[in-house]
Amino acid sequence: VTAPNWTLKDVDGKPVSLSEFAGKPVVMDFWATWCGPCQVEMPWWKELQDKYRAQGLVIVGISEDSSVNDVKNFLAKTPVNYQIVWDDQSLQASYGTPFGMPTTLFINRQGKITQRVIGLEGKPELEKAIAGIL
Repeated sequence: VTAPNWTLKDVDGKPVSLSEFAGKPVVMDFWATWCGPCQVEMPWWKELQDKYRAQGLVIVGISEDSSVNDVKNFLAKTPVNYQIVWDDQSLQASYGTPFGMPTTLFINRQGKITQRVIGLEGKPELEKAIAGIL
């Protein structure tokens, strides 16, 4: 399945589109500030982004919070080194609903979704899925 394109805003209101990352392996991680398992994953995503950035990996955290301010305040205390955008529920129609949190999609360089992980997996499993899209 080809990942549907989307355009969402980052916490500063700047638009970001999936199409900007064409030709790169992309991890789309649906998360929320109130989701405990999501917070467990965040340091792993930071490590994995650092580790694979040179190979083109793009990690995008897609916040499902009801307020962009909640996301801003959270990131002020817990900064990350990867792209964060705010969904405001618009992706659920094109990517399937309902989501468990976190839900992570792995998209290869051809733009195909190769794997969907619902719920918290271990870091080794996530890294293995990343290896599959590099």
